Amino acid sequence: MLKKIKIYGAIIILLVITYFIYSSLTNEEVGDVSLGFFTLKDIKLNTLVDPLVPGVTCHIASVEANLSLSDPSDSSISCRQTGEITNAMIAQIDKSKSGEVVFKKSKSIFLKTMKVRRIFDIENQTLMYLSYSTTETSGSFKHSLSTVPLWGTEAFNDSTTSIQVDTSSSN
Repeated sequence: MLKKIKIYGAIIILLVITYFIYSSLTNEEVGDVSLGFFTLKDIKLNTLVDPLVPGVTCHIASVEANLSLSDPSDSSISCRQTGEITNAMIAQIDKSKSGEVVFKKSKSIFLKTMKVRRIFDIENQTLMYLSYSTTETSGSFKHSLSTVPLWGTEAFNDSTTSIQVDTSSSN
């Protein structure tokens, strides 16, 4: 019986170590700021390149609590044009009012997720990136917004005549 407990314990420890190694390798982390010597919370800085508009790069800052079942919901996002944005790229994105999720990351074992959603403001020719938590915290849903204007890009010059707006809503 004791031998089985040791084997199961070793398997669980191995799975936990594997999870942390895997998450550190797949993470696009570019910065890590400690919040102090006596805390297990850090501010993690991650990079996100928009999969459909690779000319846009977003940097997301969020607090992560090591050895905790749930990370804080606060996050901040800043997106910039870092490459070419073409009309072909804009043509393939979701143009509904709710846009589409381009990134999500689990923040808890209790179904809390941080998501980044791209929404296209056709009237102002601007891509909006909304970072938000899917769980209410302290009476509100935490969110942050960044915009990338298409002014000066190929997409701005062509999109005023060729982009069709999808008025349906998707989640």
